[in-house]
Amino acid sequence: MAKEFSRTRRIAQQLQQELAMVLQRDMKDPRIGFVTVNDVDVSRDLSYAKVFVTFYEEDTELVQQKIDALTAAAPYVRTLVAGRMKLRVMPELRFIYDSSLVEGMRMSNLVTQVINKDKAKQQQSTPEAYDSSESVDGETQQHSIPEVSENSESVDGDKEQD
Repeated sequence: MAKEFSRTRRIAQQLQQELAMVLQRDMKDPRIGFVTVNDVDVSRDLSYAKVFVTFYEEDTELVQQKIDALTAAAPYVRTLVAGRMKLRVMPELRFIYDSSLVEGMRMSNLVTQVINKDKAKQQQSTPEAYDSSESVDGETQQHSIPEVSENSESVDGDKEQD
């Protein structure tokens, strides 16, 4: 019977929490700035950990500078996290920029723009649809709704009784 969470997944979750705390509180490098740890993928032998991060900035040059700063600080971050986690082998950290959040926001904005354009087109075409009560020959048609009286006949010709 397989466990619900494997050991590597549990270590990855704890490593993600500890990395977020260390990067937020203990790192004083101004090049890094505000970092969000999205996910951590630990190898089966616990020798490597891919740390997926996002930044507040979207500029590719700034993102690359921040990834380079994190990569340079990786041994220091590793020792800080190793002091918080009791593992025999602390994985080597490899920081990778996760662009899925930025791409998701971009796609969401595109969908919102398309929806707004559709609403604008509907609002423009709606008044025309209601004003089209004219017939083909240019005369206006009046639609009358038959009134229902108390003693009206039904479809089969029988009179309805109260």
